[in-house]
Amino acid sequence: MAQRRKVVAAVNRELEERFGFRVVRIKDEAEAIEAIEEPKAARVPVRRPSDPRDRLVQRPVFVLSSVRSGSTLLRVILNSHSQIHAPHEMHFRRTQVIAYTTPVQQALEHVDLNERDLEHLLWDRLLHRELTMSGKSVLVEKTPSNVFVADRLATAWPKGKFIYLIRHPWSIAQSWHEGDPERRPVKMAITHTLNYMEYLEKARNKRAGLTLRYEDLTSDPVRQTQAICEFLGLEWEPAMLEYGKKDHGDFVKGIGDWKDKIRTGTIQQGRPLPDLSDVPAELRPMVERWGY
Repeated sequence: MAQRRKVVAAVNRELEERFGFRVVRIKDEAEAIEAIEEPKAARVPVRRPSDPRDRLVQRPVFVLSSVRSGSTLLRVILNSHSQIHAPHEMHFRRTQVIAYTTPVQQALEHVDLNERDLEHLLWDRLLHRELTMSGKSVLVEKTPSNVFVADRLATAWPKGKFIYLIRHPWSIAQSWHEGDPERRPVKMAITHTLNYMEYLEKARNKRAGLTLRYEDLTSDPVRQTQAICEFLGLEWEPAMLEYGKKDHGDFVKGIGDWKDKIRTGTIQQGRPLPDLSDVPAELRPMVERWGY
């Protein structure tokens, strides 16, 4: 039984990452009825807030990136700014609201809300709590899987801003593989990370934002952090480059990078860029699109 649960959990994680849904076991007739209504719930429209007051955080900043692109490094650099709060990965998109009964649905319709609207209110409240407790003015959220819901984030926060963090595609795949070589063979690493890259590229081509290269961030952090501050309308602060002197919480697997490199507290050079001839064929189109 325990092994079966692990398999189901693993399958659901993959389904949610790739397609945004999961498999649920039906235990009784009542749950079966709810399951029949689930396809309808999946079609609940995603809407802009009907009133600006529905957003406590009007202008969040979303860092969109693939996994293993240096987003944790960027987070702690930004979090070292006196006015930027960049918490660990919040993963709020998987916090869902379900209106199980007809009276609940009627009540929501009466106040012109649907389940997706309620989710956005909940997500916004979570971000507002983080920002308020930090005492800062700008909230940055960097969960990599947000690339799969970029359109929804832009709809839910019409005044939000986007930073697109890219890295050499082969470096991304190699880094993800090296995190667990036995469970993440190279072929799987290429497929998994390329999925993130493709969604990131779609988002980057669809709406304006600031594109930042990981390699540039590590080789010329002064210029890159100055560009970020200009994009956010903030004064640049040299202390951003000394993130090790600030408290950014624990580095824990699942909500950010946890490796030794990030724990050093200093910005270090990324791995050397590979020759195109050494890059797997599946990744070469993205290498060219990103100008490597």
